[in-house]
Amino acid sequence: MNLSEWFAILILGWFVVITPGPNMAVVIRNSLLHSRGAGACTAAGLALGNLVHITYCLIGIGVLISKSILLFNVIKWLGAGYLIYLGIKSLRAKPKDKTDLNPTNQSFSFFDAFRTGFLTDLLNPKATLFFLALFTQIIHPNTPMTVQILYGITIVGLELSYFAVLSTIIGHRSVRCRFERISHWLERITGLVLIGLGLRVAFARR
Repeated sequence: MNLSEWFAILILGWFVVITPGPNMAVVIRNSLLHSRGAGACTAAGLALGNLVHITYCLIGIGVLISKSILLFNVIKWLGAGYLIYLGIKSLRAKPKDKTDLNPTNQSFSFFDAFRTGFLTDLLNPKATLFFLALFTQIIHPNTPMTVQILYGITIVGLELSYFAVLSTIIGHRSVRCRFERISHWLERITGLVLIGLGLRVAFARR
C-alpha cells in the first residue's frame, strides 16, 4: 500500500464527509428528533450506501453510469425526489409531548433510520461521481484491487465513525430536552434544508 496515496485519500475523504450535505442533514434530523440510536442506524445506512458505490465503481459500472445520460438522470431524479419527500414529511411536523422523547413511543424504528441513511447515500449522484473520481483519477491504475478496496473502506470508516460520534452528541437526552419545545420547528427547518438539497441534486450535472 502506498502510504502517501492512502494519506491523501484519508484527507480528501475527511473533508468530503464533514462537508454539509444530505448525509449530515438526515443524521442530525434523526438524532435530534428521535434518538442517538436512530442517528447511529442512519450512519450505518450511509456506510452501506458507500459500500454499494465502491463496489460498482471497482467493477466498472460506475464508468457506465457517468457516461450514460439516462442512468445518471435516473439516479439523480430518484435521489432528488427522495430528499424532497423527506423534506415535505418534515414540514408537516407537529408539536410533540414530553413523552415523545421516549424512544419506545416512537413509530420511527431503527430500521426506518437505517433505510433513510442507505437510500439518501445510494441515490446521491454526487456520491457516485466522487467515488468514480476517487478510483479513476486519484488512485493509480496499477494499484492492486485489495489495496483499492482498503482505500474505499477507509472512506466508509471515516463516514461511519464521524456520523456515529455526531449522532451520539446531538442525540443525547440532555441535548434533545433543550430543544423539546421547538423540535417541530427544527424539523420544519430541516425539511426546508432537505428540499433545498433535493433541488440542488435535481440540477446536478455529470
